[in-house]
Amino acid sequence: MALEGKNKTLAQTLSVVFVMGALAWASVPFYDWFCRVTGFGGVTNTALSGSDVILDQTIKVRFDASTERDFPWTFKPMQRQMEVRIGETGLAFYEAHNPTNRPVAGTAAYNVTPYEAGGFFTKIDCFCFEEQILQPGETAIMPVTFFVDPEIVTDREGQYVHTITLGYTFYETDLPEAQAALVSEPTTEATTNLN
Repeated sequence: MALEGKNKTLAQTLSVVFVMGALAWASVPFYDWFCRVTGFGGVTNTALSGSDVILDQTIKVRFDASTERDFPWTFKPMQRQMEVRIGETGLAFYEAHNPTNRPVAGTAAYNVTPYEAGGFFTKIDCFCFEEQILQPGETAIMPVTFFVDPEIVTDREGQYVHTITLGYTFYETDLPEAQAALVSEPTTEATTNLN
């Protein structure tokens, strides 16, 4: 009887561990889906082309840039803000520079504030989540094409948004293996065969 109770407790414990593991595994894709559907957390929409509707009403878009701590690049928006008509396609640029003497890889994540605007800020083309590699001393200009969905003017909370801030943060990533191998190879002079 005691052995049966131990087996039952073990089975219950394993079931709880399994369920918790499954929930942890599913939480990331579920949270991503939730943010994309609701715009929660400033997650934006994406589109292949601009809006079919352009309003006479304008909205101000501000641009922000930062890097993770100890990331060696300099990174900045080439314009601090612009005013666009709602629905009009906007084009902004960011500049990244690698001042080091080695190649450095980085990937940018973004956010949009206020959060209510996330579901209405639509990116057509962006450098975010794509690995960028800058060689020593190299500067890159990176474009962002976007529009603000006209539905923002009829949304219960969105209609009060008059300024949207698009911010990017660059994080260092590991260089691809081939690139890293080239960097780690010491430069050697010609050697003489002593055999």
